[in-house]
Amino acid sequence: MEKLPLSVVLIARNEARNLPACLDAVAPWAAEIVVVVNDCTDGTEEIALRYGARVVPHPWENFREQKNAALAQATQPWVLALDADERVTPALREEILAFLSAPGEALGAESPRLVTFLGRPIRHGDWYPDYGLRLVRRGKAHWTGAHDHCKLVAEGAGSIYRFKSDLDHASFPDLASLVKKTPFHADNFIRTCRERGRRWGLIHAVVRPLWRFFRGYVVKRGFLDGYPGLVVAVAVAYETFIRYARLYEAEQTSAHE
Repeated sequence: MEKLPLSVVLIARNEARNLPACLDAVAPWAAEIVVVVNDCTDGTEEIALRYGARVVPHPWENFREQKNAALAQATQPWVLALDADERVTPALREEILAFLSAPGEALGAESPRLVTFLGRPIRHGDWYPDYGLRLVRRGKAHWTGAHDHCKLVAEGAGSIYRFKSDLDHASFPDLASLVKKTPFHADNFIRTCRERGRRWGLIHAVVRPLWRFFRGYVVKRGFLDGYPGLVVAVAVAYETFIRYARLYEAEQTSAHE
């Protein structure tokens, strides 16, 4: 297959389990693959090199700055920014090929992300469609936002095309992996609140978890995803509750120091 004028960039720390599937999907048609790594001990770098990737070590700061460092390494006219647990499906690849053949004045393109959880594709609730900008002109976008939930934003005048095909997101292979990330997200939530001067409040601590469940399960029809949809809605509400509980704990600890 003829290589496209495209740099695929991603960050990775101990992603040996995810990286082969991610790179299998793009290596045959992307002109360049860049993997920015930090503190890898599981062979991640060796796997990336086997796919012809350019491996760039970079000290960890946070997700936002690490992803911006990866963007800066791209040399092709177009950049596809992926996470190691994301896979470009054949249908999405065909849409990317068609788009790059005649992009017009578009600054980039976004696609829905699809998670398969507990054996079922989750097509409703808070997890879907989860549109995210992934394909951009080099030098015309940057990652912004919070440390853990940053987003890619295009710069300048121009439209953003929307793909119809899903980008597969293998974020949670099992329930344990979902629960395991709760403390990490809570820590980042505390850091972001402190940076923005936001403090714990009883109303938010009580209402936000209940609202997140109702929004995901009822408003966004998570119930249509069966029992896995219920698990997702409860998990999102639980994580929201833990974030505020941890923020309360952090403020109480600081007050007594």
